[in-house]
Order: sequence, then structure tokens, then C-alpha cells
Amino acid sequence: MNPTTLPFDPAGIRLDSSRGLARQLYQALRERILDGRMASRMRLPASRDLARALGVSRNTVVRAYDQLYAEGFIEGRTGDGTYVAGLGDAPVPSGAVASPSAEPASNRQAQLQAHRLDSRREGAPRAFRVGVPAFDLFPFEVWARLQARFWRNPPLERLGYGEAAGDPQLRELIAAYLRSARGLHCEPSQVIVTSGAQQAISLCARLLLEPGDSVAVENPGYRAAGHALAIAGARLQGVAVDHDGLDTGQLAGLADCRLVYVTPSHQYPSGVTLSLARRLELLDWAERERGWILEDDYDGEYRYSGTPLAPLAALDRTGRVLYIGTFSKIAFPGLRLGYLVVPPALAQAVAQLRALDMRHSEIGTQAVMAAFIAEGHFQRHIRRMRRAARSRRDALLAGWPAGIAGCQPLPTVEAGLHLSVRVESRARERELIERAAAVGVEINALSDYWLPDPAADPDTRAGLVLGFAGVDERRIGEALRALGGAWQ
Repeated sequence: MNPTTLPFDPAGIRLDSSRGLARQLYQALRERILDGRMASRMRLPASRDLARALGVSRNTVVRAYDQLYAEGFIEGRTGDGTYVAGLGDAPVPSGAVASPSAEPASNRQAQLQAHRLDSRREGAPRAFRVGVPAFDLFPFEVWARLQARFWRNPPLERLGYGEAAGDPQLRELIAAYLRSARGLHCEPSQVIVTSGAQQAISLCARLLLEPGDSVAVENPGYRAAGHALAIAGARLQGVAVDHDGLDTGQLAGLADCRLVYVTPSHQYPSGVTLSLARRLELLDWAERERGWILEDDYDGEYRYSGTPLAPLAALDRTGRVLYIGTFSKIAFPGLRLGYLVVPPALAQAVAQLRALDMRHSEIGTQAVMAAFIAEGHFQRHIRRMRRAARSRRDALLAGWPAGIAGCQPLPTVEAGLHLSVRVESRARERELIERAAAVGVEINALSDYWLPDPAADPDTRAGLVLGFAGVDERRIGEALRALGGAWQ
């Protein structure tokens, strides 16, 4: 096949040899799929033919195709090549990026409500604690050296009150990282440094919501996010989660919904990934209803096939997505350092609210993290953490006790730091967790992640949630052997 017989004209694709070719090609093809230049069900050229037309290696095209396949943009047909995925009736957001009105909520005093927080276990990590990465692999000696260097002779201009939005150098580096690693094009002015993801959720809730506003949350979902939204006065409405993620059909049926909170890269706690069709439907909902999407990408760096999926915010064409990131799952939660990426029209309002909330994050930690990123330590550490998490996941999957009564088999785990598995009843869930605790193993109950509903059958909500990254393979093996004895 020569270049003129390709199903689309590749002449408009320009690749810069000074940057990653596969990433550029992936972005170019994804853009053409989203804007309709490459129609649904259209056949793609063979990797060898496209490589010849573009003057690149076949491996470059294969890597780009692999990422598009992982994100659901393309699909393979056995013996019949590769095609643009059929997105059904999901509308593709179109038009240039708009600048929505800030729509800030008026100042208010939210009445605190009694909400039980998710359990937080203290002390050193044990198997199978949820929400903790591999602390043992963090380069503390590098961090200590950078910290000592900063405090040995700190710039005087950085010792006073800092910018409410965060250290300018750190914000610039976060924006550059998101552009290169996550496919999210943003300016440093859109980045707000926070004291972790929880503060970012709270800032968004206080800015965008009035008491009584309806807010959709995943059900089951991250309870602490629900608490922050409820304290801001929101009326929480649970939306079901299935194998494709948040049920956007159910979301569309909610009346006067103002905001939706989602974890699309790795749903918490089920572990599923929001499909491309659902992503596009969710973005269309936000544009149509002038609603907001709060995207929590808490462990998006951990993807075990291909590169991490592009976030919802990277597909947003109308400025309705607020993106939350954190350093807790790459470094450690005790750092209390995260960030929020907002549409340009909201940046000043969020920074002002941040100033009223806590003035700014601690200067030294921001400066050290900026140096940690600028000198390449952060990127190397991400690769190290991803390899370790994959290995620890494999140890859990390989050593899981067979034939546990009332417990379904473990699922395939392609992303994140935890998995969940269904159990036949709430009574069996409690029994398995209590026996695990008796032999020193931590397991969370899936039933704790649902919104209260007296009409729901508790047995349909039962399951186990296990984190696998906090301890090494040897300790995982010891814990699994202990469980085997306790559960049989």
C-alpha cells in the first residue's frame, strides 16, 4: 500500500523529532477522532503503512495505537485490522474552548453536619491497607539533601507571605508535567497548589455550590469527598457504577444537578475505568446542563498496560472540568501536597478562596518539591513506583487463597493501587474481615463505601477492598498465607 491509498490523509500530521514521536502521533490521531475527521468505524491503516507514510518507525505507530486502544478510541477485529471505535450516540464535544462565567457561590457559613469519615488506620503500613503507596521506596536521602540545600540559604523573597495559588515554579512544573505525562494542556495560572486532594474538593464545593444544590457522586464511592460536598450544603445523589464506570444515563435523569464528582481513571473503590463513550456523554452533560465535573485523578499514574489514560480534563472543550491531582500516591500522604487545575475563568476566584482558607501551603515543601521535579527525581520515582506496584499486584493475584466460600474470584487489575472483590452477603463480609484482623491483616468492607439507603439490600453491597502497594512481596506472601489459614 502506498501513502495515497491510506483511509485518511496523513499529510496534516507533523511530528517533531525532538519530542516523543509516539505521544505526538497518539495526540494527533485522538484529535482527529474527536473532531470527526476520522469517523466512527473507519478502518485505520496498518502500522507498517502509516509508519512508511509518516517516515517513522513501525514501533512508534504501534505504541500510539496501543494507547488509543487502551483508552477506547480504537478497537481491533480479529483478522480484519484496526478500526475507530463506535461511540454510539455519545456526542463529541465540539467548538473552541470557551471561557465560562465563574459563577462563584456567595459567601456563606455552611452548617456542619454529622458525617462519619472513612476509617483511617494509623501506624506503619500493613497488608492490605488501602490508600497508601510504597513508602519504603521513596528517596528520602534525595529529599533530605534538597531540603537542606533550600534551608541552608533560603531566598529572602520566599520567606514572607507567598502566593495563595502556590509557588510559581512549582505551578509551572506541575503544568509541564501534566502536559507531557497526562496529555492535559494547561497554563501555570490555572494550577492551584493545595494541602492535598481533600482541600481541593472542599475549595471547589465552597466556590461552586449553594446550600441545597444537587450533587451527583459515584455510588459506591469516596466517602470523604461526599463529606466535603455535604458540609458545603450539597444534597448528595448517588449514581450507580458498572463495568464502564459512572452510569451517565442515570446522571442525565437527575433533576437540577449542579456538579458531579468522579474518579474516571480508576474508580474508587470498584477499580473500573470510565469508558470513552461514558466520558464523552459526561462532558456533553456538563456542556448541556452547564454543570461542573470534579475529576479526582488520585492514582492516575498507576497504569499497568500502556501509558496512563488521558484525563477527562484533557478532552474538555468547554471549560467545565476541574481536575484534582495529588502527590500522596507517588510520595506519601504525610506530605499534604496536591493541586487543582481549573478553567481560566475560575482561577482568580479559587486563589482568593484559597487565601481565605489557609493563605498558602508551606513554602519549604513547595520549593523542595519543585527542585525534586526539576532535577528529574520525580519522573524516575514514578517509574520506580509503577514497577513496584505492578510487582506487588502480581504477588497478590498469584498468592490469593483459592476457593474462599462466598467470595468471587479476584478481578483483572489494570490500574491503581487497590482492588475490590464481591462477597455473597454482608454477614460473610464481616466474618472474612474479622478473621483477617485476628491474624493482623487489614481489609476494608466494600459495604462502607455506599451512601445510606434503608431500601437497599445490604447483601448486594458486600465485598472486600484491598490495597496492594503498601508492603513488599515478602510481606504480601506472609499475609496471604495467614489469610489462607484464617479463612479455610
